[in-house]
Amino acid sequence: MRQLKLVRESLADSKAEDAVFIDIAGKSALADHMVVASGRSNRHVAAVCDRLISELKDAGYGTPRVEGLATGDWVLIDAGDVIVHVFRPEIREFYNIEKMWQTPEIEDEKLH
Repeated sequence: MRQLKLVRESLADSKAEDAVFIDIAGKSALADHMVVASGRSNRHVAAVCDRLISELKDAGYGTPRVEGLATGDWVLIDAGDVIVHVFRPEIREFYNIEKMWQTPEIEDEKLH
């Protein structure tokens, strides 16, 4: 998916840390992919997000919905098919949202 590739490259270029890419297609109606990454400080988180928002606009994906940019602790970028969370490390550790989405699928046991 082109949009996910753009997100991956933008985060790498901005030196975002510990990026995790989660396929949530079929698990949520919100999006097909969720991305969780960290910035080293409030300023770094904001810079990573500013760049990503600008690159999404420039690539023709419109203006994503954004929450939390003013404080830079946890920024949520809803770009439609891709939802991006960028945290300061201690905030990310506290909420640990990627663990919630990475739980293994439990197959239904069939009674015979």
